[in-house]
Amino acid sequence: MCGRFVRKSTITEISNEFDVFEVAWDAPPSYNIAPTQDVACVVRNGKNRLVAMRWGLVPFWADDPAIGNRMINARVETIAEKKSFARPFKSQRCLIIADGFYEWRTVQGRKEPIYICLRSGKPFGLAGLYDNWKAPDGTLLSTCTIITTVPNELLKTIHNRMPAIIDKDHRATWLDKDIEDSRTLLSLLKPFDAAALQAYPVSTAVNSPKFNTPECIKPVGSLS
Repeated sequence: MCGRFVRKSTITEISNEFDVFEVAWDAPPSYNIAPTQDVACVVRNGKNRLVAMRWGLVPFWADDPAIGNRMINARVETIAEKKSFARPFKSQRCLIIADGFYEWRTVQGRKEPIYICLRSGKPFGLAGLYDNWKAPDGTLLSTCTIITTVPNELLKTIHNRMPAIIDKDHRATWLDKDIEDSRTLLSLLKPFDAAALQAYPVSTAVNSPKFNTPECIKPVGSLS
Protein backbone atom coordinates (compact mmCIF):
# COMPACT_ATOMS: atom_id res chain seq x y z
CA MET A 1 0.00 0.00 0.00
CA CYS A 2 0.97 3.65 -0.02
CA GLY A 3 0.10 5.35 3.25
CA ARG A 4 2.46 8.31 3.46
CA PHE A 5 4.26 10.51 0.93
CA VAL A 6 6.13 13.77 0.34
CA ARG A 7 5.53 16.86 -1.78
CA LYS A 8 8.33 19.39 -1.54
CA SER A 9 8.53 20.93 -5.03
CA THR A 10 7.42 24.53 -5.48
CA ILE A 11 4.26 25.42 -7.38
CA THR A 12 6.44 26.72 -10.21
CA GLU A 13 8.35 23.43 -10.42
CA ILE A 14 5.11 21.44 -10.37
CA SER A 15 3.51 23.68 -12.98
CA ASN A 16 6.48 23.34 -15.32
CA GLU A 17 6.78 19.57 -14.90
CA PHE A 18 3.07 18.85 -15.38
CA ASP A 19 2.13 21.55 -17.91
CA VAL A 20 -0.30 23.16 -15.47
CA PHE A 21 -2.42 25.90 -17.03
CA GLU A 22 -4.36 26.91 -13.92
CA VAL A 23 -3.32 26.70 -10.26
CA ALA A 24 -6.45 26.40 -8.12
CA TRP A 25 -4.53 25.54 -4.95
CA ASP A 26 -1.20 26.97 -3.84
CA ALA A 27 -0.09 23.69 -2.27
CA PRO A 28 2.44 24.18 0.55
CA PRO A 29 5.32 21.71 0.93
CA SER A 30 4.64 18.74 3.17
CA TYR A 31 7.16 16.07 4.14
CA ASN A 32 4.77 13.62 5.78
CA ILE A 33 1.41 13.62 4.01
CA ALA A 34 -1.10 11.27 5.64
CA PRO A 35 -4.59 10.03 4.74
CA THR A 36 -7.49 12.51 5.15
CA GLN A 37 -5.15 15.44 4.43
CA ASP A 38 -5.45 17.60 1.32
CA VAL A 39 -3.16 16.59 -1.52
CA ALA A 40 -2.18 18.31 -4.78
CA CYS A 41 -3.73 16.75 -7.86
CA VAL A 42 -3.54 17.48 -11.57
CA VAL A 43 -6.80 17.00 -13.44
CA ARG A 44 -7.61 17.81 -17.04
CA ASN A 45 -10.68 19.68 -18.23
CA GLY A 46 -9.43 20.86 -21.58
CA LYS A 47 -6.19 21.98 -19.89
CA ASN A 48 -4.28 20.79 -16.83
CA ARG A 49 -5.39 22.22 -13.48
CA LEU A 50 -3.70 21.88 -10.09
CA VAL A 51 -6.36 21.35 -7.44
CA ALA A 52 -6.73 20.19 -3.85
CA MET A 53 -8.44 16.94 -2.95
CA ARG A 54 -8.77 15.08 0.31
CA TRP A 55 -6.87 11.79 0.38
CA GLY A 56 -9.33 8.93 0.86
CA LEU A 57 -11.92 8.45 -1.86
CA VAL A 58 -15.58 8.97 -0.96
CA PRO A 59 -17.81 7.57 -3.75
CA PHE A 60 -20.58 9.89 -4.91
CA TRP A 61 -23.18 7.36 -3.72
CA ALA A 62 -21.80 6.99 -0.17
CA ASP A 63 -24.05 7.68 2.82
CA ASP A 64 -21.16 8.55 5.12
CA PRO A 65 -17.92 10.32 4.07
CA ALA A 66 -16.06 8.30 6.71
CA ILE A 67 -15.85 5.54 4.10
CA GLY A 68 -12.95 7.52 2.64
CA ASN A 69 -10.76 6.52 5.59
CA ARG A 70 -10.69 2.99 4.12
CA MET A 71 -10.23 4.12 0.52
CA ILE A 72 -6.74 5.61 0.46
CA ASN A 73 -5.51 2.98 -2.01
CA ALA A 74 -7.05 1.15 -4.97
CA ARG A 75 -5.53 -2.12 -6.17
CA VAL A 76 -4.87 -2.14 -9.91
CA GLU A 77 -6.14 -5.71 -10.10
CA THR A 78 -9.70 -4.68 -9.17
CA ILE A 79 -10.18 -1.02 -10.14
CA ALA A 80 -12.06 -1.83 -13.35
CA GLU A 81 -14.69 -3.91 -11.51
CA LYS A 82 -14.93 -2.69 -7.91
CA LYS A 83 -18.01 -0.53 -7.37
CA SER A 84 -16.14 2.30 -5.67
CA PHE A 85 -13.55 2.65 -8.42
CA ALA A 86 -15.01 1.45 -11.73
CA ARG A 87 -16.75 4.73 -12.58
CA PRO A 88 -13.81 7.01 -11.65
CA PHE A 89 -11.44 4.68 -13.52
CA LYS A 90 -13.31 5.44 -16.73
CA SER A 91 -13.46 9.21 -16.56
CA GLN A 92 -12.20 10.64 -13.25
CA ARG A 93 -8.47 9.99 -13.25
CA CYS A 94 -5.86 12.30 -11.80
CA LEU A 95 -2.18 12.60 -11.04
CA ILE A 96 -1.36 12.98 -7.35
CA ILE A 97 1.82 15.03 -7.12
CA ALA A 98 4.68 13.58 -5.07
CA ASP A 99 8.42 13.94 -4.67
CA GLY A 100 8.74 10.65 -2.84
CA PHE A 101 6.89 8.16 -0.67
CA TYR A 102 7.49 6.04 2.39
CA GLU A 103 7.21 2.30 2.86
CA TRP A 104 8.02 0.32 5.98
CA ARG A 105 10.05 -2.89 5.95
CA THR A 106 10.43 -5.32 8.80
CA VAL A 107 13.97 -5.63 10.13
CA GLN A 108 14.59 -7.96 13.08
CA GLY A 109 11.01 -7.67 14.20
CA ARG A 110 10.69 -3.90 13.94
CA LYS A 111 9.33 -1.59 11.27
CA GLU A 112 11.90 0.59 9.51
CA PRO A 113 10.72 3.52 7.33
CA ILE A 114 12.24 3.73 3.86
CA TYR A 115 12.04 6.80 1.63
CA ILE A 116 11.74 6.23 -2.13
CA CYS A 117 12.16 8.97 -4.74
CA LEU A 118 13.38 9.56 -8.29
CA ARG A 119 17.12 9.69 -8.79
CA SER A 120 16.54 12.83 -10.87
CA GLY A 121 15.04 14.61 -7.88
CA LYS A 122 12.01 15.66 -9.93
CA PRO A 123 8.39 15.40 -8.79
CA PHE A 124 6.28 12.64 -10.29
CA GLY A 125 2.62 11.75 -10.71
CA LEU A 126 1.04 8.93 -8.75
CA ALA A 127 -1.86 7.35 -10.60
CA GLY A 128 -5.04 8.45 -8.88
CA LEU A 129 -8.81 8.30 -9.12
CA TYR A 130 -11.17 10.94 -7.77
CA ASP A 131 -14.85 11.44 -7.03
CA ASN A 132 -17.11 14.23 -5.82
CA TRP A 133 -19.47 13.68 -2.89
CA LYS A 134 -22.28 16.04 -1.99
CA ALA A 135 -23.17 16.49 1.67
CA PRO A 136 -26.81 16.90 2.74
CA ASP A 137 -26.23 20.65 3.06
CA GLY A 138 -25.02 20.81 -0.55
CA THR A 139 -21.32 21.10 0.27
CA LEU A 140 -19.13 19.37 -2.33
CA LEU A 141 -16.21 17.21 -1.18
CA SER A 142 -13.56 16.18 -3.71
CA THR A 143 -11.53 13.14 -2.71
CA CYS A 144 -8.97 10.82 -4.28
CA THR A 145 -7.21 7.49 -3.95
CA ILE A 146 -3.77 6.24 -5.00
CA ILE A 147 -3.60 3.18 -7.25
CA THR A 148 -1.15 0.49 -6.16
CA THR A 149 0.47 -2.29 -8.17
CA VAL A 150 2.99 -5.09 -7.67
CA PRO A 151 6.48 -3.95 -6.67
CA ASN A 152 9.47 -3.56 -8.97
CA GLU A 153 12.84 -5.16 -8.20
CA LEU A 154 13.81 -2.37 -5.78
CA LEU A 155 10.52 -2.29 -3.88
CA LYS A 156 10.35 -6.08 -3.59
CA THR A 157 13.00 -5.87 -0.89
CA ILE A 158 10.86 -3.41 1.06
CA HIS A 159 7.14 -4.10 0.54
CA ASN A 160 4.77 -6.28 -1.47
CA ARG A 161 3.02 -3.31 -3.11
CA MET A 162 4.02 0.05 -4.56
CA PRO A 163 2.13 3.09 -5.83
CA ALA A 164 1.64 3.20 -9.58
CA ILE A 165 3.70 6.03 -11.06
CA ILE A 166 2.61 7.32 -14.45
CA ASP A 167 5.52 7.74 -16.84
CA LYS A 168 5.93 11.30 -18.10
CA ASP A 169 5.23 10.23 -21.69
CA HIS A 170 1.87 8.73 -20.65
CA ARG A 171 0.49 11.49 -18.42
CA ALA A 172 -1.63 13.04 -21.15
CA THR A 173 -3.19 9.66 -21.93
CA TRP A 174 -3.97 8.98 -18.28
CA LEU A 175 -5.68 12.36 -17.83
CA ASP A 176 -7.64 12.21 -21.09
CA LYS A 177 -11.33 11.80 -20.16
CA ASP A 178 -12.14 10.59 -23.67
CA ILE A 179 -10.03 7.47 -23.21
CA GLU A 180 -12.11 4.79 -21.48
CA ASP A 181 -10.56 1.61 -22.83
CA SER A 182 -9.54 -0.51 -19.84
CA ARG A 183 -6.70 -2.29 -21.64
CA THR A 184 -5.10 1.00 -22.66
CA LEU A 185 -5.39 2.45 -19.17
CA LEU A 186 -4.27 -0.67 -17.31
CA SER A 187 -1.17 -0.86 -19.51
CA LEU A 188 -0.01 2.41 -17.91
CA LEU A 189 -0.14 0.98 -14.38
CA LYS A 190 2.89 -1.29 -14.45
CA PRO A 191 5.67 -1.22 -11.84
CA PHE A 192 7.87 1.82 -12.42
CA ASP A 193 11.45 1.43 -13.66
CA ALA A 194 13.52 0.41 -10.62
CA ALA A 195 16.68 1.95 -12.08
CA ALA A 196 15.06 5.39 -12.00
CA LEU A 197 14.39 5.18 -8.25
CA GLN A 198 16.52 5.37 -5.13
CA ALA A 199 15.63 4.26 -1.62
CA TYR A 200 17.17 4.70 1.82
CA PRO A 201 16.19 4.43 5.51
CA VAL A 202 14.97 7.52 7.34
CA SER A 203 14.21 8.35 10.96
CA THR A 204 11.43 6.47 12.73
CA ALA A 205 10.14 9.92 13.67
CA VAL A 206 8.20 9.83 10.37
CA ASN A 207 5.99 7.18 11.96
CA SER A 208 4.03 10.13 13.36
CA PRO A 209 2.36 12.47 10.83
CA LYS A 210 3.00 15.27 13.33
CA PHE A 211 6.70 15.10 12.38
CA ASN A 212 6.68 17.16 9.19
CA THR A 213 9.99 18.84 8.40
CA PRO A 214 12.78 18.38 5.83
CA GLU A 215 14.43 16.11 8.40
CA CYS A 216 11.85 13.49 7.45
CA ILE A 217 13.74 12.62 4.26
CA LYS A 218 17.26 12.84 5.67
CA PRO A 219 19.08 9.49 5.21
CA VAL A 220 20.03 7.58 8.34
CA GLY A 221 21.81 4.76 6.54
CA SER A 222 21.55 2.72 3.38
CA LEU A 223 19.64 -0.31 2.19
CA SER A 224 21.47 -3.56 2.91
